[in-house]
Amino acid sequence: MQPFKPLEAVALPLTRANIDTDQIIPARFLQKPRANDFGAYLFRDLRFNKDDTKRPEFVLNQSVYSASEVVVAQRNFGCGSSREQAVWALHDYGIRAVIAPSFGDIFYSNSLKNGLLPIVLAPEVVEQILATLSAQPGLKVSVDLERQVVRAPSLADQLFEIAPFSKHCLLTGMDELDYTLTHADKIAAFARQYEANEF
Repeated sequence: MQPFKPLEAVALPLTRANIDTDQIIPARFLQKPRANDFGAYLFRDLRFNKDDTKRPEFVLNQSVYSASEVVVAQRNFGCGSSREQAVWALHDYGIRAVIAPSFGDIFYSNSLKNGLLPIVLAPEVVEQILATLSAQPGLKVSVDLERQVVRAPSLADQLFEIAPFSKHCLLTGMDELDYTLTHADKIAAFARQYEANEF
């Protein structure tokens, strides 16, 4: 993973609630290898018609949002099945953070493990951000993970919570395996001691 740096980027507003993982990435793409660019499948059935032409009404197809790195969404984002590929699709497209009042539990966990920062803010705060973004397309939102602060237009700084271990991994660009390997010497020493006492 890449270390999570302070971010200031155009925010993509998604105003519908309960966007599930099948909408984020349809099931027919789940067997693709991880080496693929899963960003190409992001919101595939919402972004494209059956003949692969773009749906101009879908927000991600509007040019002002083509380089968005932050999503601001309604409640229960990422609900539905546990597919990790939903996080891969957002991450590979270039999304670094998703702000919402609530998330699907497994999606939230998968995000933290794959370099995508899920941020929970109060419903009324998210509503205000969405209203501002929808009225003025192209506005930017800032995310400072170190300070755990979101800055959005017309709002005071918003603090958010994150588990210390997840924060450490995101800031350093480590996944759980990388973190385990930082203790490789201690693990090897334990194994030697265990074998010496056991046999």
